[in-house]
Parts: sequence; structure tokens; C-alpha cells
Amino acid sequence: MGEEVAQYDGAYKITKGLWRKYGDKRVIDTPITEMGFAGMAVGAAFYGLRPICEFMTFNFAMQAIDHIINSAAKTYYMSAGRIAVPIVFRGPNGAAAGVAAQHSQCFAAWYSHCPGLKVLAPYSAEDAKGLLKTAIRDPDPVVFLENEMLYGTTFDVNDDVLSKDFLLPIGRAKIERPGDRITICSFSKGVETSLEAAKILSTMGIELEVINLRTIRPLDMDTIFKSVMKTNHLITVEQGWPQSGVGAEICAQVIESK
Repeated sequence: MGEEVAQYDGAYKITKGLWRKYGDKRVIDTPITEMGFAGMAVGAAFYGLRPICEFMTFNFAMQAIDHIINSAAKTYYMSAGRIAVPIVFRGPNGAAAGVAAQHSQCFAAWYSHCPGLKVLAPYSAEDAKGLLKTAIRDPDPVVFLENEMLYGTTFDVNDDVLSKDFLLPIGRAKIERPGDRITICSFSKGVETSLEAAKILSTMGIELEVINLRTIRPLDMDTIFKSVMKTNHLITVEQGWPQSGVGAEICAQVIESK
């Protein structure tokens, strides 16, 4: 459910064909009121449905953050585990092309700060399919941060990814490119930038190990620790602001680790 997700196929055509296949009862166009339809989606999750709530951009989700944090993320705790909230909040996040500052910010650190939420940020087609299917099956609320600048990007995938049973686990990063000189941790669009940098530096004899985080909360710190122990250097790349950011949290945990 969300704005223009049905007959119009979504602002970025991500929901193309779903309304024609599943009809009005399962694919629902909403008014332009993020607080309203996010609240409806959370209420549906309280009663056992598994809603997917799309924000045309996560910048607009600021209008609905009360429901995401105070209703979806906290209810399981406040009900002593009696009320699960199996909901997915998804949509584009981070920098975009040709839009103003109000539509070009990254919310990964915002949501990953909150207990009760799982925060995913896909980079590739493999990530998008495997993580979204897992998110829908998860018993807890999931914030699924896409990037509109990756929507038109093509990726090679193997036969396993094309299988209807393909899933990716939450909380497990992927080493996109092995290396032994410097570890780079990133997610979403930042992985693309990191891989481009690794390709350039490889011509100079500097091999970067690029880690695609995939999951922002919970972080796969074991993969990061093992890589940094090998390279002894760490760089984090993200589209968000540096203070209290995802990279700041990763660096803090690496410094504090034994």
C-alpha cells in the first residue's frame, strides 16, 4: 500500500503489474497522508496481516515516523511479546538526482538507532530480491532502504537468484571484492562508489576489500572484524552525515573490540 502503487504502477514502477495481478484488496492506493496510511498498515500488522508500506521517498516518511518508531518498533516490547508487528516499510532513500535537499538525505542512521527495527539496504538485484523476500517473512518490523539511482542499474545474477526460493539472511554482509590492503564498508549506492574506487586503485597495486553491509541493524560486525584484522585499515562510505552515522558506529565498534 502507498501512493500511486496500484494503477499507476508506482512512482518508480517498482510495483508494476501487481495491481493487475492481485487486485484492489491486496494492492491499495492511498491518499497523500503518510501518517494516515502508515498507521493503517501498522494496525493491519497488529491483526496478523503482513503489509508492505511504500513511501514514495523516505523523506516523506518523516510524516509517519511516530507510527514507525512508537507503534511498529515498540509494541512487541510493550506487549511483553504478545503482539508481533510483521510489517515492511520500503521506498527510495539517500541521494537522488535533480531534487532538493529535502528529498536527498539518508535515513539509515535514523532508523538503525531504534531497538525493535531491522534495517536493510540493498545494493544489487540479488540483494533486493533476497532481502525483500526475507523481510516480508520476518516477524518484526523492517525498514527497507532502497536508492532511486540504482533502480535503473542492471546486474548479472546466477540461477540461484532466479529461483523462487531464493532468500538472503538478515544480519549477514557480503564481501563484494576481496583485498588485503584496505577494508571499505558501505551499503546501497555507496557500494557502487566503493567498487569503482577499488577498480581504480587496483591499477596502482592497492587491493581494497569491499564489504556490502546489506543489513544496517543488526550489523554483521564479525565480517568487518575479520577483514580489518587482515588489512589493518578501515574506510566507511555512506550518503548520510558523518556525526552519529552508520560509519561512526562501525568505527566505534572496531576500536572498542578486542
